[in-house]
Amino acid sequence: MKIKILFLFLTGILLGCNSENMDVSMETNAPTQVLMLKVDYTTNAFEGGTIFGFPQKTDKFTIENKYVEPGDFGSVKLIYKELNQTLFEGTIHWMGLGKMTLPERLKPASSFEFVLTEDLRYPTGFENVFNPYNRELDYNKAWLSVQGLVKVREFLAANPNQKAKLFLYTPSVGVGDPKDWYWVIYLKK
Repeated sequence: MKIKILFLFLTGILLGCNSENMDVSMETNAPTQVLMLKVDYTTNAFEGGTIFGFPQKTDKFTIENKYVEPGDFGSVKLIYKELNQTLFEGTIHWMGLGKMTLPERLKPASSFEFVLTEDLRYPTGFENVFNPYNRELDYNKAWLSVQGLVKVREFLAANPNQKAKLFLYTPSVGVGDPKDWYWVIYLKK
């Protein structure tokens, strides 16, 4: 019996120390929450998202990227620096197609409630967290497709001075097809 208790205790410690251990759901009461939204690059259609819940409380929100440039295969990883938590991982293929590996899946756009109003809501600005090819990027079209989401408005109300953090995920490069690309938008509350 003591061995079972010790095993459960050690498993709990290891899981608690895992940087991938987070609550990913649409409803969370975690002290720190990050909303992640996916928007198609060519159509600017909102495609889905999720909310990460973290047990640690922090007011700062810095995203750092770890980029492996694709010779043939590359990757990008985005980390919530203050909490040392991974928010995104994806592969990049030269003349092929990579994929998002973390989070494993997102809630579909249909699971998000939209506000039926015409007032526009904006963050205090936009912060580009990853743009390896220095493309000229227009964030407004992507933002307009999500600004009417109830969750976006909740996150902006809870943290009104924040900048929306965006990056353009390009899982296909070289002769990559922009139809495979999408925006990822982050807000914190």
